[in-house]
Amino acid sequence: MADKAWFKDWFNSPYYHLLYQHRDENEAEQFIKTLIAHLSPTKGMRMLDIACGKGRHSMALADMGFDVTGIDLSEASITEAKMAESEWLHFYQHDMRRIFRINYFDYAFNFFTSFGYFKTRREHDNAIRMMADSIKPKGILVIDYLNVHFVESQLEPIQTTAVEEVKFHISKWQTEDHFFKQIQITDQEHSAPRHLYTERVAKFSLGDFNDMLSYQNMQILEVFGNYQLGSYDIKSSPRMIIVAQKLHG
Repeated sequence: MADKAWFKDWFNSPYYHLLYQHRDENEAEQFIKTLIAHLSPTKGMRMLDIACGKGRHSMALADMGFDVTGIDLSEASITEAKMAESEWLHFYQHDMRRIFRINYFDYAFNFFTSFGYFKTRREHDNAIRMMADSIKPKGILVIDYLNVHFVESQLEPIQTTAVEEVKFHISKWQTEDHFFKQIQITDQEHSAPRHLYTERVAKFSLGDFNDMLSYQNMQILEVFGNYQLGSYDIKSSPRMIIVAQKLHG
């Protein structure tokens, strides 16, 4: 089961959306506003939202006056996102490991730890290559990732939560290279846990990202440690938000 591409089934599952529907929307919206104010892009610039989910953040960017494209592997998410399409907002089902567009976007974003899921370093390198290739020379890529050292110290092994009469039994553990989260689901129709999903996220450090980005002609400009764009501290920051620029080819 661990060898299977877990994210393909899990991100398409209605249980995934049920479990995570109450993520802090206000924090996410404020983060994007703060980030855009910091980056100061010109209205009408082209932006790519990589692993966009149902397009909530793509829609927010489009409402700010940008030409936004969202891509995601989940067919169910993109089907829903497409209902909001407009002249300035487009969605495509696409695997981030495959090239999308070349030298096209001014900005690319990968929000909320939507990376680190793949089995091999080569697959992750392919995803970084896709991100780098998608933006123009001097274009900006923002990767919002968890801070490994902070998560290691905060890991809560067992959680149980109920959402709309569905119970989620969540177990977390870690190895030297990955964080794992196993999710067992019990609903009204079944008294025993019926579905089992295991999330796996790679423990990529700032040094790892620097290596992956440098290899794709990208230079890290700034690193922030939280959604208020505070300074990054390797031990105490909950996030690792990387702002990188594509160098001239």
